Amino acid sequence: MDIRNKVVIVTGGASGIGRSLAQRYAAEGARGVVVADIQQDAAQQVADSLPAGVGLAVRCDVRQEAEIQALVAAARERFGQVDAYLSNAGILGQAGGIELDDELWNAMWQVHGMAHVWAARAVVPEMVERGEGFFLVTASAAGLLSIVETAPYAVTKHAAVAFAEWLRIAYGRRGLGVACLCPQSVRTPMVKGSDSSASQDGVLPPEQVAGDVVQAMQDGRFLVLPHPEVLQYLRAKGQDYERWLGGMQKLHARHSQQAPEH
Repeated sequence: MDIRNKVVIVTGGASGIGRSLAQRYAAEGARGVVVADIQQDAAQQVADSLPAGVGLAVRCDVRQEAEIQALVAAARERFGQVDAYLSNAGILGQAGGIELDDELWNAMWQVHGMAHVWAARAVVPEMVERGEGFFLVTASAAGLLSIVETAPYAVTKHAAVAFAEWLRIAYGRRGLGVACLCPQSVRTPMVKGSDSSASQDGVLPPEQVAGDVVQAMQDGRFLVLPHPEVLQYLRAKGQDYERWLGGMQKLHARHSQQAPEH
């Protein structure tokens, strides 16, 4: 899909990967980039950084379907249609497992699960009718593999990958491009030391990740893996699931020994 003259919505667009996506899509020639975030002022700053007339900031809490519907309506009112939806908003939560309260679990399900469903419900029918569109789900390497520190994040990112797969299966031959972004650490506010834009110790700058998303969109590729080693880990998981689980159990045990007492 060619980005030029297209209209793009980016959720979680005020910082990190979302901000870099908004800036990259504008640089690639999008005629409209809607920067959506729960932080209105920060979203406005990103929109103002884009070429004149291209950016639009909209406050949106993706935990609410009505706000996603309002976001899409605002994009259509300003630019006429939505060509690409980058469902990128995410939260990190906290370390722990089954002992964590339902409030955290529910927030994770909403942001990493239902937000993608609600967004697809709002934009995919229009894209399919036109015979062209693009939908990105920002998941995580944790969604393909796992993460031992936090069960809610691991589980809901798995859900994000599964929904992206389903979208690709159901609509991939009906004009909808679907991609699933699964990075490891990216230098964002969710990662300590995010003030640097340089790659360090496997922590990639968000600008590089945004470039990978653009390339995947143009190539029609589903998995976006800024860290290529993730594919090796995924293959190892598939080749010997029991061995992989055993290795993850050892990793969890080491993490539990190193975790500070509360």
